[in-house]
Amino acid sequence: VHVTQTYHTIMGKDYYATLGVPRDANEAQIKKAYKKMAMKHHPDRNINNQEAAEKKFKEVSEAFEVLNDPEKRKIYDQFGEEGLKGGAGPQGFSGAGFQFNQSDAENLFRNMFGGNFADVFGGGGGGTTFSFGGTPRRGGRSRGGFGGFEDFGDFGGFGGSSGFGGSSQPKKDPPITMSLPLTLEELYNGCTKKKNITRKILDSSSGKQMEVSKIIEINVKPGWKNGTKITYSELGNERPGVIPGDLVFVIQEIPHSQFTREKNDLVVTTNISLKDALCGTTVMVDTLSGRRLRVNVRDIVSPNYTKRIAGEGMPVARNPSQKGDLILRFNVRWPSSLTDAQKQQLSSVL
Repeated sequence: VHVTQTYHTIMGKDYYATLGVPRDANEAQIKKAYKKMAMKHHPDRNINNQEAAEKKFKEVSEAFEVLNDPEKRKIYDQFGEEGLKGGAGPQGFSGAGFQFNQSDAENLFRNMFGGNFADVFGGGGGGTTFSFGGTPRRGGRSRGGFGGFEDFGDFGGFGGSSGFGGSSQPKKDPPITMSLPLTLEELYNGCTKKKNITRKILDSSSGKQMEVSKIIEINVKPGWKNGTKITYSELGNERPGVIPGDLVFVIQEIPHSQFTREKNDLVVTTNISLKDALCGTTVMVDTLSGRRLRVNVRDIVSPNYTKRIAGEGMPVARNPSQKGDLILRFNVRWPSSLTDAQKQQLSSVL
């Protein structure tokens, strides 16, 4: 069976042509095309022709805003630009009356690249103020305070260069991977970390490498796990004819003194006496949320017995309002010796 997808004739702007992608382009193709076009036509990179560049930059950004949004794209494919901006489509469509301006284009660029043009690619003279509002790409499976800036220095280590004429598809440098140590409390509550990085970029006028510094703000969401990767696209060193590598932060969970994490559950082991194991007891647990939890244990604590308290574990990353469970395990302290009378008493009741 052969299925052919039919597209309506588009009225007004052709957003696919603006980005240079086919009409069946997927999300990755659309993002790749936007990044390439946005870097090429950004007004700050076209000082001698800013007016034309600004117009083209806005067109590229508008095209990406529509095609990257499944709902807007669906309306556009059916009704074209005029239908999209005129409010055509299903009742209650959130993009009805869609409008796009230059400030929207700049906001989109900051979200995609992790800062303003000068922040990410340098330039603009001295006294540049770096934006902290970038949106990284998270792979694998961002509030709180932060403990100062951490300086990662120069990435270095790429060496050599290649010309532009050899291949139509530029090679991309390998990713730069750095660990991001976080406490279990930071992963429970979420936090913000600031990293100061130094990288080399190509000066647009001379073509030579120049060193710039940038402060990256990483917003860690509640529930993220050990090994989670936060990727800043193409934020490695620039060199001629090569696409900069990605900058990747990998979460490294710092072992906790009390809790062990098992997926979204938190496990704590507490010591109790044999008497408590047989007759019942109350255990106090200091939670990661700062509360002191009172847990009544009325069952007989047999080997491998566990007590589960629902909703007192780690937040679920996809929905932080949901939490895993708190699991209590017990280490029963056995008496080192018993008198004959004690043995007889135990024997009579067991």
